[in-house]
Parts: sequence; structure tokens; C-alpha cells
Amino acid sequence: MNTTARTSDLSVNAAPNSHEIAFTRTFDAPREAVYALYTDATAIPQWWGPRRFRTVVDELDLRVGGRWRFLNIDSDDNEYGFHGVFHEITLGERIDQTFEFEGAPGHVSLETLRFGQDADGRTRLTGTSVSLSVEARDAIVGSGMEGGLAETYERLEELLAGS
Repeated sequence: MNTTARTSDLSVNAAPNSHEIAFTRTFDAPREAVYALYTDATAIPQWWGPRRFRTVVDELDLRVGGRWRFLNIDSDDNEYGFHGVFHEITLGERIDQTFEFEGAPGHVSLETLRFGQDADGRTRLTGTSVSLSVEARDAIVGSGMEGGLAETYERLEELLAGS
């Protein structure tokens, strides 16, 4: 599977025979603002996940070894849980965490998010998600991950523009 796609300013790349998904997105806001909304339990429900879901932050312990858990809830009150553990945090610059969809237990990915500041004050978010197998990575890509990520980041951009 070789998938490279761009939606607005989102670029997603899943090279053939790789365990990794790489993505980038530039936000028209300073790094501090992007990182603040990314790590604020009261802000996350306003942008995390597709619009058709309501997001609940069940847990957010932003420290090395701390856990996070978010729920997407649809119009029929079905819950879709996601959780992980923080492995490395450089405040304002980087987050390393695990990511697991509770609907597919045991398929854990390791995500690295880097928040870079461009010279013009924009933020370039660069991420990688490494799965345990190529098949697990392909299942994530095939699940609609790119569309969900695009919509999530569009919502984050909207929130940044309004703040």
C-alpha cells in the first residue's frame, strides 16, 4: 500500500511495506497556541475527532507515564474509546505517546508529534505513527484515518482562528 494524500494542508504518507504513517499539517498560529489547545482537556472536545461525534476527555494526565483516554460519542450514544500513555514530553515542542482504538484492542501504535515554529509564526505539526505490523498499519489507513485526521485538524484550525 502506497498512500500519499493531501487534504488542505494535511499530508499523509504510508509507504509500502512500512509500519509507519507520517503526516504533516501547518497551522496559521504560533506553536504555543497550537500546543496549548492540543494539551488542554477543556479545549480538546472542541476539536478532537470528526464533527459527527461528541468528544469527552475521560482522562488526560500530561506527564511521562501519564495516561490519556478520549471518547467519541455518536448520535445514538455509541461510544468509541481511544487511549494511550505518554512516553516523552518536551513542553511546547514534542509529545511521544501510545495510541490504541479500544474497538481493536492490542493494536497499539507509537505516535510522535513535533510542533515546529516557522519563521512566519505558523506552526508545522509533524507526526509519525508506528504500528506493530504492516497489516495493522494498513488497517488504520483503511479505516478512514486520513479523513478523520483532516476533519480533526480543520476543527483545530477553526478554534485557533477564533482564539
